[in-house]
Amino acid sequence: MKNRFIIQAAAVFGIFCFSSCGKKVEETKPIRKDVTETVFASGILEAKNTYNLTAQADGYLSQVNFDEGDNIAIGKVLAVVDNKESGFNQQSAAELYNIAQSNTLRNAPALQQAQNTISINKQKMELDLINYQRYQKLWASNSIAKIDLDNAELQYKTSTANYNSALENYNQLKQQAQQQVISTKATKNINAIITSKNQIKAVVAGKVFKKYKQTGDYVKRGETVALIGEPQNIYAKVSVDEGNIAKIKVGQQALVQLNTNKDKIYKGTVSEIYPSFDESTQSFICKITFNDVLDFTIVNTQLQSNIIVETTKNALLIPRNYLDFGGNVTIKGKAGKIKVVTKFISNEWVQVLSGIDENTVLVTENIKANKTNTSEVGSQINK
Repeated sequence: MKNRFIIQAAAVFGIFCFSSCGKKVEETKPIRKDVTETVFASGILEAKNTYNLTAQADGYLSQVNFDEGDNIAIGKVLAVVDNKESGFNQQSAAELYNIAQSNTLRNAPALQQAQNTISINKQKMELDLINYQRYQKLWASNSIAKIDLDNAELQYKTSTANYNSALENYNQLKQQAQQQVISTKATKNINAIITSKNQIKAVVAGKVFKKYKQTGDYVKRGETVALIGEPQNIYAKVSVDEGNIAKIKVGQQALVQLNTNKDKIYKGTVSEIYPSFDESTQSFICKITFNDVLDFTIVNTQLQSNIIVETTKNALLIPRNYLDFGGNVTIKGKAGKIKVVTKFISNEWVQVLSGIDENTVLVTENIKANKTNTSEVGSQINK
């Protein structure tokens, strides 16, 4: 990534070459022009809500119901994975759930047997109560021994305990049957969800920009089947390096050039700066929305952009070859070199903040081959 500087008007330098003591030198005066600083960022065209439609199950695609360019509705089944294992699991889970439900009915074998046991123990308890009450009367008339009354009482208490145990057993069996219903229902629902994943559905309505799979292809879970997005909202997604991201602000203007047509420039605006660093590109991601009508809307088209971060009015400029690597210039008629303060230094131009003015005559021995006297309007300078 590089900063670029655009000179807003033709910059004409009066450069004169002459010989001095056998050495060729040239001279010029600085000029003042408006300069715009831009940050270069490359990227691609992307559609709003673009997402990769992926398979959620392993298997062969038995159906693929879409083509590139199709407009699709949310929930539409775009492809079907032939995964018989999940189908068998769903059928088995449904049958086990039906059995579990039938085990909660009153006529279920286990519950019916428990009910019979309750009935028998209840009858036994009632008979033992009658017998115990009869023995109490006999004991009151001194007709039986005390041990006979005690045995009758013990028999009644035993049958009562058996009855209560039968009731508890019935309730426990019923609760276990209900728990089994809950468990098998959950398993059935889970298997139904797993089976439904054999159908690959559109998550968001949009347009199919890319079709990656055909009928008969084998797919794995998580593998991309199609690229889908909203065709009505195309923007530029660009990468900005760490050294320049601090200069980028939402609302800044940008000039975008598609690689498919480098003769046309589109105007845009920085509308979003993504909140996290992108590890895959080792850069920060920005979104540029187009102000101009975009006449080429194929997503993933590569592009280049210049984001305008600053404009300097009436900047003082000199050719790059008049500044040495120590930041010094040579003034005509003065011995030694003069240190100047610069703002930017590119391959072609230097913006000078102080040390000279537009009336200063500069000389240099660093004469560039094939030099032209005029820079073209809007020429870009790499920093």
